[in-house]
Amino acid sequence: MPPESSVPTATTESTPKTRRTALIGAIFLMATSAIGPGFITQTANFTVALGAAFAFGILMSVLVDFVVQMNIWRIVSVSGKRAHEIANTVVPGAGHLLAALVILGGLVFNIGNVAGTGLGLNAMLGLDPKIGGAVSALIGISLFVVKRAGLAMDRVIIVLGMLMIGLTLYVAIVSQPPIGDALTQAVWPDKVDFAAITTIIGGTVGGYITYSGAHRLLDSGTTGPQHIREVTRGALTGIAVTGVMRFLLFLAILGVVAGGVALNTKGNATADAFESAAGQFGLRAFGVVLWAAAITSVIGAAYTSVSFFDAFSQRFTETRTRNWTTVIFILVSAVIFLLIGTAPAALLVFAGGFNGLILPIGFTILLYAAWRRRELLNGYRYPGWLIVAGAVVAALTWYMGVVSAQNIFHYLTA
Repeated sequence: MPPESSVPTATTESTPKTRRTALIGAIFLMATSAIGPGFITQTANFTVALGAAFAFGILMSVLVDFVVQMNIWRIVSVSGKRAHEIANTVVPGAGHLLAALVILGGLVFNIGNVAGTGLGLNAMLGLDPKIGGAVSALIGISLFVVKRAGLAMDRVIIVLGMLMIGLTLYVAIVSQPPIGDALTQAVWPDKVDFAAITTIIGGTVGGYITYSGAHRLLDSGTTGPQHIREVTRGALTGIAVTGVMRFLLFLAILGVVAGGVALNTKGNATADAFESAAGQFGLRAFGVVLWAAAITSVIGAAYTSVSFFDAFSQRFTETRTRNWTTVIFILVSAVIFLLIGTAPAALLVFAGGFNGLILPIGFTILLYAAWRRRELLNGYRYPGWLIVAGAVVAALTWYMGVVSAQNIFHYLTA
């Protein structure tokens, strides 16, 4: 039975030292959740299709991420309430809808995350993907059954995040990408692919990813207007870490593509790119990066999804109940993966659609709370520029939500 202290709470993690560790953990939880197996695959495919022009799509995703996370971290931490609690206060029932979407989308995507860990260990060690997925799920579960699991989770995610950045940086250097061309096209692209931009934003900002860092920060006890400076610094650092990793992965693949290597997008284009750039070491490095991205996403999806369960029952505010729920969440994801061998395409389409809806629903309501419901923010005067920037991005995310809904409809009727 998991110990009482396994899931971090504001009462168990309110010392300055643990808050600092949790802040760094929140930074990397947000960053690594945003860089899962899906993002790695999408980056390779879009780089093959668009070349250096995809730098514009990466930059747009970072800018949207900046506006979303700066607002979400600030609103959640200053209010001292989870996203669904704020939503229910502003629009009764909206928090329950948001929680249901996050939990369902998180579970389905976690099947893909477990599958990603299996593929990562296969590339790294030659291990059977199903065995690799099962072993990785057990590793993820172990973080929630040890004493001070919040601290353990933070440290593991920080180490794996740094490892991902270091290995990808190495491959990006040896692949010798046309950096000048990439920088130019980041602001003045030869081609703008809105479908690619919509896809990459939905996969790196939407769903449970939106709330992963903010809810981790809340559980650490970093709440109230008095912590606004460290919250702002944390959000900015998290966005910077995410942006660096996105651009490094893009550059690593771009260098190979620009060198004339034809990557097979129907197979594993990212693995091919890493191997072409750095030989067998590159292939093993890809395995490490994919496994690290996948296992941190498994942890992030489970932790964040379970943080929404108390929308339906106050029992889930109890540490022991949350411990068991997190363990079961990962276990169910792993069992489904082992039974079917991969994430089912239909469910992934649904989950992608949910991601496209979760962001505008939750983000719009939280922005409204910051604009008109100051009592929820303990009297804190919210910056006007963040409201304006948030409104622009909210409009964009609603457009993306409509596109996601249309994609689901077309998929089901095809």
